[in-house]
Amino acid sequence: MEDVKKTRVESDLIGSREISDECLYGVQTLRGIENFSISKYHLNEYPLFINGLAMTKMAAARANHELGLLTDEQFQAITQACREILEGRFHDQFPVDMIQGGAGTSTNMNANEVIANRALEIMGHAHGDYAFCSPNDHVNCSQSTNDAYPTTIHLGMYATHLKLLPYLEDLIAAFRRKGEEFAHIIKMGRTQLEDAVPMTLGQTFNGFASILTDEIKHLNEAAADFLTVNMGATAIGTGICAEPGYAEKCIAALRDITGWDIRLSDDLVGATSDTSCLVGYASAMKRLAVKVNKICNDLRLLASGPRCGLGEINLPAMQPGSSIMPGKVNPVIPEVMNQICFKVIGNELCVTMASEAAQMELNVMEPVMVQCCFESAELMMNGFRTLRTLCVEGITANEEHCINEVHHSIGVVTALNPVIGYKNSTKIAKEALETGKSVYQLILDHGILTKEEIDQILSPENMIHPVKLNIKHR
Repeated sequence: MEDVKKTRVESDLIGSREISDECLYGVQTLRGIENFSISKYHLNEYPLFINGLAMTKMAAARANHELGLLTDEQFQAITQACREILEGRFHDQFPVDMIQGGAGTSTNMNANEVIANRALEIMGHAHGDYAFCSPNDHVNCSQSTNDAYPTTIHLGMYATHLKLLPYLEDLIAAFRRKGEEFAHIIKMGRTQLEDAVPMTLGQTFNGFASILTDEIKHLNEAAADFLTVNMGATAIGTGICAEPGYAEKCIAALRDITGWDIRLSDDLVGATSDTSCLVGYASAMKRLAVKVNKICNDLRLLASGPRCGLGEINLPAMQPGSSIMPGKVNPVIPEVMNQICFKVIGNELCVTMASEAAQMELNVMEPVMVQCCFESAELMMNGFRTLRTLCVEGITANEEHCINEVHHSIGVVTALNPVIGYKNSTKIAKEALETGKSVYQLILDHGILTKEEIDQILSPENMIHPVKLNIKHR
């Protein structure tokens, strides 16, 4: 005999709906699923965001219990349900699209319904028996979507920031190791894609590490804004439907639950419509993306060839590069990182426009801002890991080719200028251009310097910082 799945009927303002009794979510989540079939980005794909919901609801339950608004049994059941969500359970019960209308109401109610129905299980009641534990009256007690949802965003994004940093730090460390490995290799630096002056390949890679290290400070500064929340603001910041002392008790609970230095906004009305912290963090990620994009462009140029390009370094060969050109290998890892950077930069524009769209006491565009920020962070984590493990760590240098380029470059005359003088430098540079001979060889031919003297001037240790040379030209 065919199994017949049990269902239950739930009602809301719009009407009644039949729901599978296996579902922890209820009627308002169901409406969110049906109304917002928009993207492939659902709440259950962002576990740190779901954890933010659980922490927010747990803190609210503690504050409400202390104020006598929840019974011991309700408080304990709600708290246990939240802890289980933090342990990774029931995340499949959060199927609502991240991009949604309603300023996050579907997300907030998804959490309220899942927590309420799990609490009912713990209390020994049937799903949907909301007289004993209601999504609205108990789990959402003293709250509005307009303070619970932004607080969840802040907690989820701060946790995401803490997760992102190690990926960036590991990438920086990989560049630093290459800087040490290539410290002895002399090469030509370039400005405007033209020969400039000699440097070491190690300096190039240390430069990559340095400009990325600077961004850690900017990310940290932007993320610090997430620790200020508007919990207790309820609908528009006036705290309507919350009892005196609720906001302070809720903040104390959040500090205890998270271990973070969370504080209450000074002006809850202003904070409820203000999404500038998301703009700030999206901008910090954009800054980082711009720099990573530049580095990947440089890696592609430095490895171009192998015979007809710069060919100073070799990127690991990851896959055949063409369906028609035999032997071709493309820089696919820097290329995919470039595209990630473009996406992060585009997401920042979306966040900026959505933040600007705030009206009166609320910004209803928060859902797309949240999706963009979480997506950018996730893309960066995956991209940084891929760039480090499949590219940077396997880079090798074509040392002899780098040195030969220095010897044959016109630009090397700049490094010799302090010793041989501007007049000689100009004469040698002009002759090199006219004859095709190298500056290195012409200086030897004219007896201006010995080979040992030129090599001393162009030695790696004299390329990495200003130095006084005791060499006089003849």
